[in-house]
Amino acid sequence: MGTAAKYKVILVDDEPMILRSLQAAIGWNDLGLEVVGTARNGEGALHLISEHSPDMIISDIRMPGMDGIALMKEVLTGSPRRIFIVISGYGEFEYAREALRQGAFDYLLKPIDHDELTGMLQRAAAQLDAQMESDKLLHSVQVLSVMARERMFSEWIEGNDRPLTYMQWMEHSELEQDYFMAVVQLDHYLRLNEQWLMDEKRLWLFAIRNILEEWSLQHGGLTVFPFHSGEWIILFPEELQADKAMLGNDLIYQIKRYSKLSCSVGISLGNKGIRQLSTAYQSATRALYQRFYSEQEGVFIDQEGSGQDSQPSDLKYPKHLEAALIESVRTLDSLRLGSLFDELKLYIEQHAAAKEAAERLLVEIAVVLYRQMEYANLLAEWPLDGLIQDLREAENLNELIGMLKKAFTRQMAESLRNQVKEDGHSLVEKAKLYIMNHYPKDLSIEEVAEFVDLSISHFCTLFKQMSGYTFLEYLTECRMEKAKHILRNTSVKVYQIAPMVGYQDPKYFTQVFKKATGRTPSEFREETG
Repeated sequence: MGTAAKYKVILVDDEPMILRSLQAAIGWNDLGLEVVGTARNGEGALHLISEHSPDMIISDIRMPGMDGIALMKEVLTGSPRRIFIVISGYGEFEYAREALRQGAFDYLLKPIDHDELTGMLQRAAAQLDAQMESDKLLHSVQVLSVMARERMFSEWIEGNDRPLTYMQWMEHSELEQDYFMAVVQLDHYLRLNEQWLMDEKRLWLFAIRNILEEWSLQHGGLTVFPFHSGEWIILFPEELQADKAMLGNDLIYQIKRYSKLSCSVGISLGNKGIRQLSTAYQSATRALYQRFYSEQEGVFIDQEGSGQDSQPSDLKYPKHLEAALIESVRTLDSLRLGSLFDELKLYIEQHAAAKEAAERLLVEIAVVLYRQMEYANLLAEWPLDGLIQDLREAENLNELIGMLKKAFTRQMAESLRNQVKEDGHSLVEKAKLYIMNHYPKDLSIEEVAEFVDLSISHFCTLFKQMSGYTFLEYLTECRMEKAKHILRNTSVKVYQIAPMVGYQDPKYFTQVFKKATGRTPSEFREETG
């Protein structure tokens, strides 16, 4: 960003080293942020908050006196839009979970990963940007009017002299009559935004804007304008109420036809007057909550009489499901795990939770299960932050649950493979020890396979895989090593050594020894004696 700071930040931690590290290691100015103060405890933080009114607070959870959760409750009570990020140790996850329930934006585990914090701050700043835009557009008639007029002027400056009849409501107050709002939202926008280069993004958004403007003119829309990234608003006159579903479906069709991108449409209840734009927007986005529970794009209409009742309900943490999920991970029961994730999906659907609440719950579950696997030594190279990032980019509940199933069942399968490998290693070591103790006798592969309770074919494959030898090669190696030891350290006759190492025929023993060492037993004794 590199410009003047847009948002103020305070840092709270009882460890001075952490405060200094955070101030020095993060490119605050580049993020459009300014650290306006630091505090060692909750009481000091309250004083700074009163003095500077920061937009963002980053605080440790465990501090003497007022802890981080108490501080968060205090500062968010009067300013719920303020961003609060908590820092916790590995043993304090229950505190971090409580902070998330109480409204924390996110949390960091110590030791702090500065790259992870930077990404978190970027998302927090983006949320503050979105809130600022919402306030400007939906809560201020003056700002909305200025934006519309500036848009009209820009059309003329760019050489487009077509009459902007679809924006005449600004001049003739057509919004004083009944109208309704459609919010058009691109599916998978976060993923697309990561894929697009800046120039590509401008072209795509410009193309979609043109599609929507032309479509709005043809279908009687009052105006169309972009709102959040990947989101556009269209206003319609009341007389088109009966055509809501048809209009929404045609919008989806046209965008997919000309841009190959999918989108969903939320449509509001009827409203009247420019001051009701914010209410209309809330109604349309309330309808879009349903997108989270749909596996594909669609038109979602806020229904008469739904009102506040259609808001997502509180989502209590399902401890019973957590306990069952932990047990399935501990026992590596992937079938049970998949079934429990389906139960969790049903639980969230029954509570009609908003995406943010469901996402937060599933991230908590993911962290708990990850820690269980970590504690049980079941993890390979699998970074938790990658999974959490994937979860936050998911578009709907089905996708979220699918990601969790895939990630954990894959890791459990890997753990099972490792266990099988470890069990195979122990069996081969057991077989080797048996061979070492019984090599002087006429030892057969059938006898050893039976001893380790494997079929002959399975034993042959496993022994070769784990030791690098066939059974006969290893048996011969043991016998030859023993024979060399006897030849070096005793004067026992060669013909007497043969039965001592498992060969009844001295001539055959001599042949095998020469093949293995390149010398006869007598030559070996002379050279090493």
